[in-house]
Amino acid sequence: QVQLVESGGRLVQPGDSLRLSCVASGGTLSDFAVGWFRQAPGKEREFVATITGTGFATTYADSVRGRFTISRDNTGNTAFLQLDSLKPEDTGVYYCAADRRARTSPADYIIWGQGTQVTVSS
Repeated sequence: QVQLVESGGRLVQPGDSLRLSCVASGGTLSDFAVGWFRQAPGKEREFVATITGTGFATTYADSVRGRFTISRDNTGNTAFLQLDSLKPEDTGVYYCAADRRARTSPADYIIWGQGTQVTVSS
């Protein structure tokens, strides 16, 4: 069973950048599409970005398109989310998830990491 571990979240100021990592173990990440989701306090988990197993196709939420970049290194069994031009409304716990298909609903993913906290505040 594939397990996912996220890292890279921390407190940053508006306009800063972060790179989140999602490392897979117990399986081959290239067999799966990877999605990134986030959840702010008191809100539902929302879609951020997804990438296919080959890395050839990506999809972004409107709120992050042009600021965030999803990528993957299948050799290293790792997926990434580059967050640029961060805003306070980007604050939340960021989760990576894996499934056979690249989809945008959290309900479609069965493999999840534990999350990493991103806080954007001055």
